[in-house]
Amino acid sequence: MTPELTVLALAGLLQGVQFLLMAIPANLELGPGKTASPRDPGRLGKPLIEQVSVKTGRLFRALNNHFEGLILFTLAVVVVTLGDKATGLSAACAWTYLGARVLYIPAYYFGLTPWRSVIWMVGFAATMLMIISALF
Repeated sequence: MTPELTVLALAGLLQGVQFLLMAIPANLELGPGKTASPRDPGRLGKPLIEQVSVKTGRLFRALNNHFEGLILFTLAVVVVTLGDKATGLSAACAWTYLGARVLYIPAYYFGLTPWRSVIWMVGFAATMLMIISALF
């Protein structure tokens, strides 16, 4: 397996960990009556993310942000791998992306501004560099 595919697998596992980091406090705060429900708007009144504590809300948003970032990162890994363009640079970019995603969680949770945005940009730039490198 290429380093890029290894990092993609680890990023998928990180997504699972992030889900647990968000779901456990959300379930404790809201109870299973809400979290296990069909979440119909009339029953909930407002989205679950708006009903949890500030820090649990941040975990919700960090999880959603990783879903968005993971789409682009997966695309980068597929392009590099199927295009047979894996290099030391693409591997370094993949590891940089994963490191940024790991650091992003506590940065968001603790409200570290502007560092949360800087960390996000590092991961995004690493992903874009992977895609660009595969074109050359």
